[in-house]
Amino acid sequence: MRKPFLSPRNDLVFKLLFGDARDTSILTAFLKSVLDLPEEDYQEVLIVDPHLKGEIPDDKQGILDVKVKTSSGKLLDIEIQIVEHPQMRERVVFYLARMVTEQIARGEDYQKIKRSISILITDYVQIPENQSYRNCYRLHDRKTGSEFTDLLEVNTLELPKLPQEEDGTALWEWLGFLKARQEEELMRLAEKNPQLKKAVTRLVELSEDEQTRLLAESREKLQRDIAAREHAAEEKGLEKGLEKGLERGREEGREEGREEGREEGRGETQLAIARRLLGLGLSVDEIVRATELSPESIRTLH
Repeated sequence: MRKPFLSPRNDLVFKLLFGDARDTSILTAFLKSVLDLPEEDYQEVLIVDPHLKGEIPDDKQGILDVKVKTSSGKLLDIEIQIVEHPQMRERVVFYLARMVTEQIARGEDYQKIKRSISILITDYVQIPENQSYRNCYRLHDRKTGSEFTDLLEVNTLELPKLPQEEDGTALWEWLGFLKARQEEELMRLAEKNPQLKKAVTRLVELSEDEQTRLLAESREKLQRDIAAREHAAEEKGLEKGLEKGLERGREEGREEGREEGREEGRGETQLAIARRLLGLGLSVDEIVRATELSPESIRTLH
């Protein structure tokens, strides 16, 4: 009896499917569906060390899901994210910046810098600003649209936005493969093109492998646990923040009350002085200068 399919969205399964250094044909076909690069870039696609190197030993490190180097030296980062990350945009920028800076040593020519491209696949809506399932960002002028450089590029692919109906693109087919939850969907996609069929066959093999299944299920459990802890921490933080806010509000209210009391007491004292000065025969103008009360307040004492 065939075991249920492992989800290709599982980061371990994703790496085994697209990060196989022995056979990059599945990866290459996927990249061609996403990026508009010259054909020569795909002549040799290398899977490289996914660890981003820090500048100092204790510096913040990053681990990419799949890191690729093309024939011309372009660097690609392919990541899949199942659980929503509150600082995902900042994280992508951090990884992308590291991919640029690690290319040259101190004193080397900046011309050595090659284009760095990030491909972020999410199983949640990352870009709520529009309904497009694929977005591409570069550095450009917001008014004129002129591009500053193509050295940095971020591509977002959002599975929840993928339309039910095919749009005639290979990208739709690959994202449909990643999004699929039923065997029938995978079998239907396998008929689309040879590389998709190869990806489905490879997924079947991984799903039948007991060790891979155990590791993938452990990864899913770990991700659920992390998400639950982060949610609990966020809830606790909100609760603490609310308590602190309420206490601050109470304290500010008490302080405001004390201040108002002092103001009222000060006003009553000034009125008492004004009343005594009136009894001594001083004019309203003289009492205004002495007490800083308004003329109207003093006239009501007559």
